[in-house]
Amino acid sequence: MKIVVTGGLGFIGSHTVVELQNEGFEVVAIDNLSNSSIEVLDGIERITGKKPLFENIDLREKAAVQEFFKKHTDVVGVIHFAASKAVGESVENPLLYYENNVNALVYILQEMIKLPKANLIFSSSCTVYGQAEKMPITEDASVQPAMSPYGNTKQIGEEIIFDVANVTNLNSVLLRYFNPIGAHSSAEIGELPLGVPQNLVPFITQTALGLRKELSVFGNDYPTEDGTCIRDYIHVVDLAKAHVIALQRLLKEANQEQVEIFNLGTGTGSSVLEVITAFEKVSGQKLPYKIVPRRSGDVISAYANTDKANDVLGWKAKLTLEDALEDAWKWEKKIRS
Repeated sequence: MKIVVTGGLGFIGSHTVVELQNEGFEVVAIDNLSNSSIEVLDGIERITGKKPLFENIDLREKAAVQEFFKKHTDVVGVIHFAASKAVGESVENPLLYYENNVNALVYILQEMIKLPKANLIFSSSCTVYGQAEKMPITEDASVQPAMSPYGNTKQIGEEIIFDVANVTNLNSVLLRYFNPIGAHSSAEIGELPLGVPQNLVPFITQTALGLRKELSVFGNDYPTEDGTCIRDYIHVVDLAKAHVIALQRLLKEANQEQVEIFNLGTGTGSSVLEVITAFEKVSGQKLPYKIVPRRSGDVISAYANTDKANDVLGWKAKLTLEDALEDAWKWEKKIRS
């Protein structure tokens, strides 16, 4: 069965391609290589023994999307990762985020609903909850006004999917995930940010290797135990496996509604300082960091209630924060050696 993975050479996309191929799916990875590398294909092949089909497409180009689906009429599912994803950058450049994250989704859906089966797994985010009123966050928590254009594009994406499903054959699972970190345990694929990392863990590993002078901790005056922001850090391999399970649910027509929503996280919140301490433990070295002013768009605390994913989807995170940091550290050392 042929599955399309957009953003298939990106961080979460590449790990999901591995898990799909391990389950016997035929995968076509789409990527425009704006925040990834063609070498990722080789890493996937070394892990799975098979290189996925690859198409270099910018999904903002409507004609290119139409051409792709004309060529691949036997697609039975799409997992849509391709999007810009940095909160800070979205505040600085909102139009890029609306063009990339909203237009591309519209163009894909326009072609998908022409297929006999339109099954979509959508890469959503816990940012749709904004600063949730209660912890841990359940799927029926109210969607708060977005605190960044990035968060808003995920809210808009979900709304578009609901609207389209109301009047077409579209079936979709929206996966709202918390903070993906780590790398494949083989160190063949991992997170590969271009330029200065926007996410905590790549900044930690680059600082530990001496590529960055020190880590910036954005604010230590939040109303949390140690004053730093709290997030639910989930190993990317656990996350990738959840996408495969969600896809299989749609292919078996086991979904109870045309659009279903699941939180993906560990259910445990960790502060920035706790992540630093955990990294120091697994790496055996001290990490230089400094406290700097808060960053626009950051929520205080976000961690998941994962009961629905555990009970209904039949998925549970198995890997720990330490596992993820150890794998991320192994990956960073390998790519710099």
